[in-house]
Amino acid sequence: MLEPVIVKNDKKARWLIAIVSFVVFSAVVIMGRVKLNVHPDFDVRIFAVINAVLNSVVALLLIAALIAVKQKKYLLHKRIMMTALVLSVIFLLSYIAHHLLAGEARFGDINHDGILSDEEKEAVGIKLRLVYYLILSTHIFLAAIILPFILFTAYRGLTAEFSLHKEIAKITWPLWLYVAITGPIVYCMISPYYP
Repeated sequence: MLEPVIVKNDKKARWLIAIVSFVVFSAVVIMGRVKLNVHPDFDVRIFAVINAVLNSVVALLLIAALIAVKQKKYLLHKRIMMTALVLSVIFLLSYIAHHLLAGEARFGDINHDGILSDEEKEAVGIKLRLVYYLILSTHIFLAAIILPFILFTAYRGLTAEFSLHKEIAKITWPLWLYVAITGPIVYCMISPYYP
């Protein structure tokens, strides 16, 4: 097994994880409601593409990390998971930049006017709209709650409390993987409707 990287301090860790999780959640909620009225010299939809790519890479890293830990390659597992964490931070920054600069797209808004008419809803179809909103709602909900799980799982691993790390990872890993996989699916479904 690996040696601890950080000194165990559960009280401090709980506070830090709670504060970071609250700040990130608040920033995403607030920034999701704000659109800056600036027009950069590049297509801001590039952030959505970056987000989908980052989510896809994180999903692959999560699978690779699971394989590594099952093969008892603990150092490789740690490196892969730390890479997934770093890419997730980059994703978060890109996600906020996208929403600040591009605003929201509406699923089915064929003419990109920001209004979803009955004709546009009919053109997309009720079944596809239901599938999209089911995937989107579960993705958003789990993305909103996953951060403290990820941070606690990392904390337990970095303090070398591997039984606790493994216990919480059984919850964190599938939720994080679901969020990482559904992100690109949501992107593929909404991208035709970006203004």
